[in-house]
Amino acid sequence: MNTKKVLEVVDLKKHFPIRGGLFGTVQAHVYAVDGVSFHLHKGETLALVGESGCGKSTVGKAVLRLFPLTSGQVTLDGTRIDDMAPGTLRPLRRKIQVVFQDPFSSLNPRMRVRDILAEPIRNFGLAKDSADLEKRVGDLMDKVRLPRDAVNRWPHEFSGGQRQRIGIARALAAEPEIIVCDEAVSALDVSVKAQIINLLQDLQNELGLAMLFISHDLAIVEHMTHRVAVMYLGKIVEVAEKRTLFGAPRHPYTEALLSAVPVPDPTVTRERIVLQGDVPSPIRPPSGCRFHTRCPYVMDRCKKEEPELRADASGHLAACHLHDLPDAENPLLNKPPPTAFAMA
Repeated sequence: MNTKKVLEVVDLKKHFPIRGGLFGTVQAHVYAVDGVSFHLHKGETLALVGESGCGKSTVGKAVLRLFPLTSGQVTLDGTRIDDMAPGTLRPLRRKIQVVFQDPFSSLNPRMRVRDILAEPIRNFGLAKDSADLEKRVGDLMDKVRLPRDAVNRWPHEFSGGQRQRIGIARALAAEPEIIVCDEAVSALDVSVKAQIINLLQDLQNELGLAMLFISHDLAIVEHMTHRVAVMYLGKIVEVAEKRTLFGAPRHPYTEALLSAVPVPDPTVTRERIVLQGDVPSPIRPPSGCRFHTRCPYVMDRCKKEEPELRADASGHLAACHLHDLPDAENPLLNKPPPTAFAMA
């Protein structure tokens, strides 16, 4: 894998104010993202996974600079962009593009496909003339495996999968280095979902794209990503290579997530870990480890002291006090590996 870092995020925070009262004063904050750090290599897919509301989509939007950050640093291809003025940032936006969850609402219904694809090419001045523009639009249709004559149609004339292909083509039009896929296949049928995943993998291999793949579907994540970062209540609790994380999770939350994925072999049984209680409110997150209110292995230390995201000898990152125990006493290290996945 290429070792060049095309994206680096350090201690990213996004707190949304809650206003109330007669004068709209700030009464509290939603700690949607509260100290997230990760990096992305050229040509790599990093999956960001977790339950709904954990903050993974907010991370994607923050990296795209769709709203101002509370604090933290975002470095895009060696250039820090978190504190950059909109006018200065504009030329750099072509390096990072996004494919949204809903392929219909993300396309302008009043624009034909030709104009949708031509817009980013014009915005970033990538075409030499009108003939070059038409060629680029046609090439984009070829890349996403749609007929060239479909450029004259409107978004409502396509199926959901075809609309998502148009969304991918629009992201590719700016010739980016990174694509953020925010639940890009969750709204599609199963068979169409597989086609889009295969398309994204082929495009990544062909163009050397890096992808930040935001998803809650671990079966898809296992199929197409290189590394996985697990989020819980605004924080990353574990990061590892796909094989390592799926084979030997080092955080109780990851262990519970993996146990919830259906086993493809009906003859295989596996213990299902059912977490007790609800996810705490991001307005008042628990002290100490944020997972301690639902953790089956909770200790007194977990309620008071927040664990650091630390790496073991192999580089596997986990934020859990269990790893300060001797290996023989660590319940996460004394279990058989999950059997639900064929390690690809």
